[in-house]
Amino acid sequence: MAPCGLQLLLLIVTAASAEIRFPTLAHLRPAASDEEQTEAVQELCRRLLGSRAGDFVLTVKKPRAEAETFELRSLPDGRVSVLGSSGVAAASGLYSYLRDFCGCHVSWSGRQLDLPTPLPRLPGPLWVTAPNRFRYYQNVCVYSYSFVWWNWERWEKEIDWMALSGINLALAFTGQEAIWQRVYLSLGLTQAEIDSFFVGPAYLAWERMGNMHSWAGPLSYSWNTNQLNLQHQILQRMRSLGMLPVLPAFAGFVPAAFNRLFPKENVTRLSSWGHLNCSYSCSYLLDSESPFFQQIGKMFQLELIQEFGTDHVYSADTFNEMTPRSSDPKYLSSISNAVFKSMTQVDRSAIWLMQGWLFQSSFWRPAQVKALLHGVPLGRMIILDLFADSRPAYLFTESFYGQPFIWCMLHNFGGNTGMYGTVETINRGPFEARAFPNSTMVGTGITPEGIEQNDVVYELMNEIGWCKEPLNLSKWVTSYAQRRYGKKNDGAVTAWLLLFQSVYNNTFYRQDHNKSPLVHRPSLKLDTSLWYNKSHLYEAWKHMQMAASELYSSETFRYDLVDVTRQSVQLLTSEFYEDLKLAFFKHSLVGLQTLGNALIHNLLPDLDDLLSSDKHFLLGHWLETARSLAATEKDANLYEFNARNQITLWGPNGNLLDYANKQWGGLINDYYAPRWELFVSTLVICLEMRVPFNQAHFNQISYKVEQNFTINKVKYPDKPLGNTIEIAKKMFLKYYPQAMKIIN
Repeated sequence: MAPCGLQLLLLIVTAASAEIRFPTLAHLRPAASDEEQTEAVQELCRRLLGSRAGDFVLTVKKPRAEAETFELRSLPDGRVSVLGSSGVAAASGLYSYLRDFCGCHVSWSGRQLDLPTPLPRLPGPLWVTAPNRFRYYQNVCVYSYSFVWWNWERWEKEIDWMALSGINLALAFTGQEAIWQRVYLSLGLTQAEIDSFFVGPAYLAWERMGNMHSWAGPLSYSWNTNQLNLQHQILQRMRSLGMLPVLPAFAGFVPAAFNRLFPKENVTRLSSWGHLNCSYSCSYLLDSESPFFQQIGKMFQLELIQEFGTDHVYSADTFNEMTPRSSDPKYLSSISNAVFKSMTQVDRSAIWLMQGWLFQSSFWRPAQVKALLHGVPLGRMIILDLFADSRPAYLFTESFYGQPFIWCMLHNFGGNTGMYGTVETINRGPFEARAFPNSTMVGTGITPEGIEQNDVVYELMNEIGWCKEPLNLSKWVTSYAQRRYGKKNDGAVTAWLLLFQSVYNNTFYRQDHNKSPLVHRPSLKLDTSLWYNKSHLYEAWKHMQMAASELYSSETFRYDLVDVTRQSVQLLTSEFYEDLKLAFFKHSLVGLQTLGNALIHNLLPDLDDLLSSDKHFLLGHWLETARSLAATEKDANLYEFNARNQITLWGPNGNLLDYANKQWGGLINDYYAPRWELFVSTLVICLEMRVPFNQAHFNQISYKVEQNFTINKVKYPDKPLGNTIEIAKKMFLKYYPQAMKIIN
């Protein structure tokens, strides 16, 4: 049975009244013609289904109403007609049919597209209308944590996934440094000054938001040229499918060299960010009253639109994780007004899309929030309620004081690997926000800092974007398990039901999935608390292992088997850590050495072997894709350093140490295991010499291990090694009994 209360009859969900109040957004429509979008979605269908694409007739026809709609209808000849109000709507309608009537599945970790012959017939036409205008995707950070090393082949797959998921509004931030270079050269900066300002590829997200500069660069000519060309391909494909790409705009930040050119201009140096010193942070913010503010904004906007065209939506974040120099409402209003004015002087139809992450800071009290938001005419700004799945800002801002907003699921920080979700919240939150008094909600969105993890959460959230009421989560995840693997398996279904009760249902409103001791620099004060019952995870592990004999041929099952095993071993690592601490505090030298050997020479190497058996968990792939974008060996080495540093030290001195941690094959053996070995050996020495453990001293010697990893040139396999099913079974037989002893 189809979800969202869909029935095989005419179903029209009335768009939320908030959107009727914003005629200012009515012009945000796909620029591509119906014919162009029809051709684009037909090509997507061919890429997806190959020879079975002929079983579907896909057509795009713009409606009179703003809301996006698709119609499914069985034709007399056995084919299925999909009519959409846009290319995205048609693609979403196609996936809705494949998912709900054919039991198919498309995700980052794999596809299951075993279509029945003939196709299931629909006894009548099915119309579905989205309850809100927008279904948004992306976080500024995802361009660094996930997209940074992508080529067009990978982008093409992502845009197909976006269309199938119903995404119609998305950031398009690639290649903007090439535009900024033109602007800076026109202002009079030298190439050397520009090179010293730009950060390396893996850190561009935070330069774009004004958080940092200069670190891990410079950007080469070939990088900028390639990214510029890639952006053209991205925009062409997005627009052809009816998406609205969101382009960057000027937020007020200028390079330090601006002071050399214009020493009399009022420029404020902001405080440091991310534990970086002012060599790499303390950005310069141009005064909003300066005529150069509008001049630079105009120069950038003109260059940008001339190069890429526009869909009239622009993103700029002036105070992302940075405190303004003044809390005076007039000052804050003048800043937002200046940013908006710099957009509209070039594009009178401009809409400002702003991340609402800044409002999580205590600086932003009601008067300050209202001032910033009301510096822009109502309806000309859309706020991304970025953390609504944990701490929705619309609740304490009276629905953003009248500005339209999008309810977003952030979900992931730093591209971390751990299993995590807030399924009850995301199944309830958007509907509560829509019903909030005087709600200005105009859409739903997914805004992870990193992707290619926890497929189930994104599938659920994307589906909710088309729903008028919450889903039955138990029924939904039961169906998910069946379509993800292509057949029903009771063990797999039981495992998923357990996972939805545990790792995927954090109701404590904290993002804790990256707190595992496994992936953090060891100390005696690491947090091992959980938001779920560990026995549920271990039981799910058992049921997944039981399902392996039937589902072993499924790519997505093998991925999930690795992920559940990895999560279980992550928990066991926490248990080892607690026992290590206990042995140390009890002065048990033998216990400490025994536990250390078991962790360092058994558990962690076994985990590395498991992760190395699946292509989705390979350090080598991350490093090789980084090097593959380089035109010279010098660039290749720089990109590899960027790739290594980001997932470990994150900065010159471990400034955001392990923030972007990953559990990947190669990384466990060569980065995490050596740190744990050093930790255990240090504790042993402390017991032998009868001296206390000195964390500061340990940090110094640990830093040397960490730094060495970022600069070495060890080559790691970028193809999987070993048999996942056999390795997972061996680990289960070896460690599951130990897990049972712990919980019993």
